[in-house]
Amino acid sequence: MSESKLVAEKRTQFGKGAARKIRRADKIPAVMYGHGTEPVHITLPGHETMMALKQANALLTIEVDGKEELALAKDVQRDAIKPVIEHVDLVVVKRGEKVTVDVPVHVEGEAAAETVVTVDSQVLQLEVEATNIPENVIVSVEGVEAGTQIHASQVELPQGAVLLTDPEVLVVNVTAQVTAEALEAELAEAEAEAGIEHEEPEAPAEGEAAPAEGEAAAEGEQA
Repeated sequence: MSESKLVAEKRTQFGKGAARKIRRADKIPAVMYGHGTEPVHITLPGHETMMALKQANALLTIEVDGKEELALAKDVQRDAIKPVIEHVDLVVVKRGEKVTVDVPVHVEGEAAAETVVTVDSQVLQLEVEATNIPENVIVSVEGVEAGTQIHASQVELPQGAVLLTDPEVLVVNVTAQVTAEALEAELAEAEAEAGIEHEEPEAPAEGEAAPAEGEAAAEGEQA
């Protein structure tokens, strides 16, 4: 994983008003803590921080007053509507230190024909070195047949990573594709169980031809 360097400034003003002022200046309020140190309240450059945090579990080098610290984004608060980061919690880490992170699951390959691949677990929790956090965990479904289930214990992890997620958790489920006929049969069975009945169209009287579609519509309009 690549590291991003951000030059931060210490801040002494707090509260909603101060935070709004910081964001208006295209900067982001943040707090950095960990390893028994007192929390340090800082301001991060807006654009550079947003670019760095596009990647999950981004490892950041934070420079404050000429001193550098390695940190992970522990919590990123984003605006519900606008593409704006409102606040970031950073936890200080050391090189070689083990950290616990949620790593996204990435599925690759083509499963067998007429199958549906469902990702039941979007992330796996791993213990890894702080400076060696994988961007994702790859699960291959190449040629996999319907009925296959891949659990956390079956996923190949990056070297040095330890699985913390329950090994029995279902990660990927491959099922048979439902045909239109099967779906219609299931619907009919469900309706029958619910007691839903459909009225059959009345047959025309003997010697009387069924009205054409256009005539039926015209009769309905006249009525």
